[in-house]
Amino acid sequence: EVCTKTAINSCSDCIKSGAYCGWCKQLNFTKPGEQEAARCDTQAALKERGCMEEDIISPKNVFFNLQPQEVYLKLRPGLSKTFRINFQRIEGYPVDLYYLMDLSYSMEDDLRSIKSLGNQLFEALQGITKKGRIGFGSFVDKTVLPFTNTNPEKLKKPCAEKEQFCQPAFGYRHVLSMTADKATFQKEVNKQNISGNLDSPEGTLDAIMQAAVCGDRIGWRNSSTRIIVLTTDDGFHMAGDGKLAGILEPNDEKCYLENKIYSKSSEMDYPSVGQVATQLENNNIQPIFAVTKNMEGVYRKLSEMIPKSEVGVLSEDSRNVVELIKAAYNRLSSKVTVTHDSLPDNVKVTYTPKCPNGGGSGGDTGVCDNVGVGMMVSFDVTVTAKECLDRNISFTIGPLGIKDKLKVSVSTRCECECDDPQTDAHPYCNRQGKVNCGMCSCKDTFVGQKCECSIKGKDVSSLKAACQKDNGTECEGRGDCVCGVCQCHAIPGGLAYYGTHCECENESCEKYKNQLCGGKVWNGKCICKNCVCDPEYEGPACQCKKSDEQCRSDQSVCNGRGTCQCNQCKCIEGYQRPFCKFCPACQTPCITKGKCIECLGFQTGPFSKNCSEACKSIHKFEMVDTLPPGKPCDVRDVENCRVFFTTFQLVGEDNYTTNKVCMFIHVHHTECPELPNIYGIIGGSIAGVALIGLLILLLIKGIIYMNDLKEFRRFENEKKKAKWTDVTNPLFQNATTTVANPTFTGE
Repeated sequence: EVCTKTAINSCSDCIKSGAYCGWCKQLNFTKPGEQEAARCDTQAALKERGCMEEDIISPKNVFFNLQPQEVYLKLRPGLSKTFRINFQRIEGYPVDLYYLMDLSYSMEDDLRSIKSLGNQLFEALQGITKKGRIGFGSFVDKTVLPFTNTNPEKLKKPCAEKEQFCQPAFGYRHVLSMTADKATFQKEVNKQNISGNLDSPEGTLDAIMQAAVCGDRIGWRNSSTRIIVLTTDDGFHMAGDGKLAGILEPNDEKCYLENKIYSKSSEMDYPSVGQVATQLENNNIQPIFAVTKNMEGVYRKLSEMIPKSEVGVLSEDSRNVVELIKAAYNRLSSKVTVTHDSLPDNVKVTYTPKCPNGGGSGGDTGVCDNVGVGMMVSFDVTVTAKECLDRNISFTIGPLGIKDKLKVSVSTRCECECDDPQTDAHPYCNRQGKVNCGMCSCKDTFVGQKCECSIKGKDVSSLKAACQKDNGTECEGRGDCVCGVCQCHAIPGGLAYYGTHCECENESCEKYKNQLCGGKVWNGKCICKNCVCDPEYEGPACQCKKSDEQCRSDQSVCNGRGTCQCNQCKCIEGYQRPFCKFCPACQTPCITKGKCIECLGFQTGPFSKNCSEACKSIHKFEMVDTLPPGKPCDVRDVENCRVFFTTFQLVGEDNYTTNKVCMFIHVHHTECPELPNIYGIIGGSIAGVALIGLLILLLIKGIIYMNDLKEFRRFENEKKKAKWTDVTNPLFQNATTTVANPTFTGE
């Protein structure tokens, strides 16, 4: 038994927190500074701490048997209550059997068999019980496209032309209500004729739904085993298929039989499998699906979703239907399944079967198989309320397929019955309040664990503010604010919180080797959540003896670039352990000291005016003719002259302020490039531009010349190819008069 406490401020909170939590109402049970939540624990723990048994409040479950078919439970949250129910299968219990037949055209031979098997069907029913009755119904499908041909002639006769006996298309028809008269049943069945539709699936679920919800029309008795025997050779339409015919209204699970015909067949969609299963269970109807071999798998899947149902395989002409019904009924009646209707999420019901032949299965339902006539079956029913209920609830328990049910009403016990003194001025509360389950409930002007503080004339909010650190939680959640002062709670183990706002305690310091503030030998003390180490020790848990032996290199500690903590170097950012000697990410002196070289060696550069201040980290500076071995730094000054120098960094950072040498710098000489010939550059540029322009002009001229030459040669070639013929122009007329110049000599 465990009491898992959460936020406990009252006896009621304690009772709600766990099934095994008890509350001690004994006065003076809590110690000074101890929270009232200490009153909440298991009964054994409270007794061990000195609480008298008569002062422990721990409500138990209450069970009332109000009448043979009704019980009342008053439950403690989390505490289960188990009771037993018994069921006995008796001989000769009334049976109502409704034969629901598919009359589509493919069932023609099956209809002929049923007409001839009417007497055998009644005899089989009489063999089961002397109080048996039988009814009959038939179905095909909705009389709308694409399920049925809506041609008027086809609606009247949906069968083949050769078929003489064919009734008009219909959805579901109730033919015969429950009757014990064999002759009436045979007469009505003999009147039935085959019908037809277009597609293979039938309106099976429509028919089952109407047979289940139209109880007064079908003739179901209140105290009987109700069975629907459905015979078919095809599958079934389900919810949503009606959209193919433009039927959008969902099935509302109500009865619509008018003149024994389902009147809403063409207006309402098919029901879902879930809707059918619910109505069959609500009306205590057990279906037997008598189907052909090709449909066995489909209807076995359907049977898995419908409790208390069976599947049998018909022969080609349904000759074996009587034996099938007898076998299926025996399987149904020999299996007892106990369950309940819907429950809220915070109430759980489980079953443990006590089957006469052993075995069975429990859980959310209880099942016993192979229960014979006269056998008594028992089930232990366990009811648990997980939390307090805001209202009483009721549900029913009973075997599937049987109308008789047990009504169970449940409420919860979440309040303490402490039988407190009625006085409002109890001495325990300094006569300024009354006792409520061992705690003081103070008057309006008094506060405190025992109403010892008067707040009359004081600002309550300012008193509470005085108990809050940085406007946070009152007394850090570790104490009670009494008259503006925190009264800190005790810690299990004998210690207590302390401090102005109960912010301190000496149990949560860092540990080393599972000991507070340092190993087996105490190296420090835990004070207000921090270790205060002895002079010889250091570290967050006082785990280190003070020493710098592992931090020394070349007689220096961490090369002056870090501190020694717990005998290990803690380096400046960038430098690497173990001795803070190298800094891979730092800029090299070649980059950082170049400007100082200019001002120290040549009195130039950006630091020339404050060289001594800007370059004080350079302690020794020498101009030399030859640099020491090694790769020197190579930088350029403001005049673009190359400067070569070497650096030697010793102990310390770059900004060292003691007399120790921080850095030696040796400077070689500078190499300055000669000044360029300005006139030569300008003249050369002009000549180059002129030469390039001339070359471009010559190139253009050459391209034009080559193009003209090519065109001329093409003209010459065309001219050579031309052939001319000497003929006289028919329009030409010779001159009629010729005049010669007498002075013309021909020269």
